[in-house]
Amino acid sequence: MDTKQIQQAMVETKIRCQWARSHELFVPYHDEEWGVPVHDDRLLFEMLNLEGAQAGLSWLTILKKRENYRAAFDYFDAGKIANYDTAKKESLLQNEGIVRNRLKINAVVENAKAVLEVKREFGSFDRYIWQFVGGKPLGEAEKQQGVAISERMSKDLKKRGFRFVGATICYAFMQAVGMVDDHAPDCFRAGMIAG
Repeated sequence: MDTKQIQQAMVETKIRCQWARSHELFVPYHDEEWGVPVHDDRLLFEMLNLEGAQAGLSWLTILKKRENYRAAFDYFDAGKIANYDTAKKESLLQNEGIVRNRLKINAVVENAKAVLEVKREFGSFDRYIWQFVGGKPLGEAEKQQGVAISERMSKDLKKRGFRFVGATICYAFMQAVGMVDDHAPDCFRAGMIAG
């Protein structure tokens, strides 16, 4: 076996969360991203919108379209997206690389405007969003508070003009960006979160 084959064998023998075993695209996402604390405003904004795009669909559908979303939405540059006009939104409705849902496309634009306001008020989206968990990932003892926190987050985001940010979406977002470690207890990634 060469080095690459040995590394692949090691990856394949790791125990992962059940959902990550259901499709090959989930493996790198699970192993390298899901549950890792994110403090980059652009990536936080991207993940909030991708979780919203998932509403009524599967995460696999969105993950397959992720690069198309990045290209279609100016790599989630909120300043650019906030200025999208009707013609740009109509062109997005014709883009087969994303979910062509008018409400979801409009939500990304509204979310961009809202996130710019949040950044003006708090200095960064990171500072605002992480305040819901006290600035650090929820530990094992605090995990049961996650659902209540996602409900508070959802209410506050909606009050600020964000769309497609229900409590379920907010909880999935919290999991994705490492605000809560929901890896299965036997998963090799469990307990590896560092703030």
